[in-house]
Amino acid sequence: MLKELVEHIVRKLVDKPESVSVNEINGEQATIIELRVSPDDLGKVIGKEGRTARSIRTLVHAAASKENKRAVLEILE
Repeated sequence: MLKELVEHIVRKLVDKPESVSVNEINGEQATIIELRVSPDDLGKVIGKEGRTARSIRTLVHAAASKENKRAVLEILE
C-alpha cells in the first residue's frame, strides 16, 4: 500500500512518470521505501528547501502508522 501511495503521488509531480521507480523493502523494525526518478525530475520531488519531500514523507509516515508500522522514504539519485 505504501509503495502504491508514493508511486501515485510522485508520478503526478514529475515530467517523466515512466521513469519513476519505487522499491519497498520490509525490515524487522521498519519498511524502507526507495524512490528513484529521472535526474531532471529530482528537483521537483525534493522541492524548495525540501518541502515537497518532507510532505511526501509525512504522508508515508501517516499511512504507515495507520497500519501500526514504521516507514522511511529514501530518495535515491
